Amino acid sequence: MVPAPATATALIGSGVVRHRRLRPASHAFAYGTYFLMLPMRTLRAVPVPALRRNRFGLLSFHDRDHGDGRDDALGWLDALLQAEGVTDADGEVWLHTYPRVLGYVFKPVSFWYCQRRDGTLAAIVVEVNNTFGERHCYLLAGPEVGYGRELRARKVFHVSPFCAIEGGYRFRFMRTADRTVARIDHDDATGPLLQTSVSGHLAPLDARSVRAAFFGMPLMTLGVIVRIHWHALQLWRKRTPFFRKPAPPQAFTSR
Repeated sequence: MVPAPATATALIGSGVVRHRRLRPASHAFAYGTYFLMLPMRTLRAVPVPALRRNRFGLLSFHDRDHGDGRDDALGWLDALLQAEGVTDADGEVWLHTYPRVLGYVFKPVSFWYCQRRDGTLAAIVVEVNNTFGERHCYLLAGPEVGYGRELRARKVFHVSPFCAIEGGYRFRFMRTADRTVARIDHDDATGPLLQTSVSGHLAPLDARSVRAAFFGMPLMTLGVIVRIHWHALQLWRKRTPFFRKPAPPQAFTSR
């Protein structure tokens, strides 16, 4: 997979989120969704009128929903990369994330694609939130990072009460000018356990595309949290083993 084009235009994606549990009881779902794909360095210099940033709107983006909650999410990311010794992420930073919808959002996962100046990937930060208000970041960095490649990280953060903190994740990311795919598979000691992906077609973020997304799914982000609890009930009814929430990892970032 070749790197995404360098044109730094704020985008909105429309697609599908899929999830499949393989055992001990099979459970799967697929839902329509939409998301933002934001060129954060460009937006710092040239705001997009259609993006309601840090204020209320049909769809909006708030910096404090990311990282350590500061008013400048890109500043947080740059500080994280510097602290972790990633010195070549000096190109565009694309953030794949859910918007707030009518001021509400729950972001199970966001992806920060940190590029070099030539458009290749220097690092990816996978930012995970759980329903207990906790957040953790998995930093994928090094020469092996790239679109279409399988990347791995050890699981250290509690997400679901139906999964123990063991095993690891396998990530794969793909991007073209008009499409993106992010896949996360979770393996435990027995083998593959969960298969999750979000994919979508990308279009320019403007007033028209914002209205189309909102009126097509006006309660999209509320639906995210409702469905999380609904499927948790389904897993409980299937007698899936339950794991109590442990303390979060001491380090905010793992790599």
